[in-house]
Amino acid sequence: MNTSSHPETRELASVLVTGQQPSRIQRKGRYTPESMTHPAKMLPAIAAQVIATYTEPGDLVIDPMCGIGTTLVEAVHQGRDATGMEYEAHFAQMAAGNLRNARAQGATGTGQVVHGDARNITTALADLTGTAALVVTSPPYGASTHGQVVTSRDNGGGKIDKSHSRYSTDRRNLAHRPTAELVTGFGEILAGCAVLLRPGGVIAVTVRPFRVAGELVDLPGQVITTAEDNGLALADRFAALLCGLRDGQFVTRASFFQMIEARRLREHGIPAMATAHEDLLVFKARPRTATSPNEVAGLDLHGEGVPSYPNRPTADPAVTVTRWRRRR
Repeated sequence: MNTSSHPETRELASVLVTGQQPSRIQRKGRYTPESMTHPAKMLPAIAAQVIATYTEPGDLVIDPMCGIGTTLVEAVHQGRDATGMEYEAHFAQMAAGNLRNARAQGATGTGQVVHGDARNITTALADLTGTAALVVTSPPYGASTHGQVVTSRDNGGGKIDKSHSRYSTDRRNLAHRPTAELVTGFGEILAGCAVLLRPGGVIAVTVRPFRVAGELVDLPGQVITTAEDNGLALADRFAALLCGLRDGQFVTRASFFQMIEARRLREHGIPAMATAHEDLLVFKARPRTATSPNEVAGLDLHGEGVPSYPNRPTADPAVTVTRWRRRR
C-alpha cells in the first residue's frame, strides 16, 4: 500500500461529464444484477473520475457508506485497494459480490467490506488509521430515492409499479432519520474518515438537494457546514453531471418518478426541475493537535481472537464481509 503523500496534483474540470451513458449501461456486466435493488446508487463514472484524479495505483480508497460497492469496484479496477463499510447486511453482501465479480474480470486491486455503522469507523477500521489516500461517499437522501419502475407499457396495461425504492425498516439507519439527525450523523462519519486519511489525503462527497413535503433542502450546504464543524475544510467544489451531453444539448437521465414529481410540484406553483447534476465536494482535514479518543487499536474484528492491529491479515482477494457490532 502506498502511504506517501500524493506525488502530483491532477485537476478536474469544474463540470464533470459523467452522464454520457445511463446508470444501467454504466453498470451492465460490471455489477451483479441484484445490485440494482439498492435504492440510491452512486454513478460509477463519478467514482471512477474522482479515483483517477486523487489516487495512484496501490493507494487505499475508503467508502464508509459503500452500499453495493460502487466506489470499491471502480477503485479495484484501477489497481487501487479499497475498503468499504455498510450498515445493511444484504447490501454489504452485494458489495462483496461485486468485488468478487471485479476480481473475476481482471481487477488488480484488493477489496474488503465491513458490515457495521460508519459512525464507529475509527474503531472498526482502526488498523487503517492514517493510510487512506481518498475517501469517496455520499449521504443517504431519506425517502428521496429512485427505485425501479414498471409502467403500463411494460406490464401489458397494468398499473405503474415502483420497487426497490427504500432502504430497510431499521430506524437506526440514517436514511430514516429527520434531516437534522441525518446531517449530524453524517458529520460524525466524516470526522471518523478524517482520522483514516494519510497526509495529503482528501474526502470527496457527492450530494444533491432534495425535497421534503415540497420544501427544498440544501443538503450540499448542510454537508459543508457539518464537515467544517467536524474539523474539515472545503478544498474544491465541482458539478458532476447526471445528464448526458449531445450536440450542445442536455440529454435527461431523470427517472420516471423524478419527472412525475417535478411536474406535480410545478402544478402546485413550486418551480421544481428534475436534477441534472450532483455537487462533488472535496474536503481536506485540518491538522489535528491531539489523538481522537475514538482511535482504538487491537480490537478483534474477526470474532476469532485475531487482533485487527497491528497484525490483521491482508484482505483475501476473494473478498469476505467482516461483521462489526452496530452502534446502539
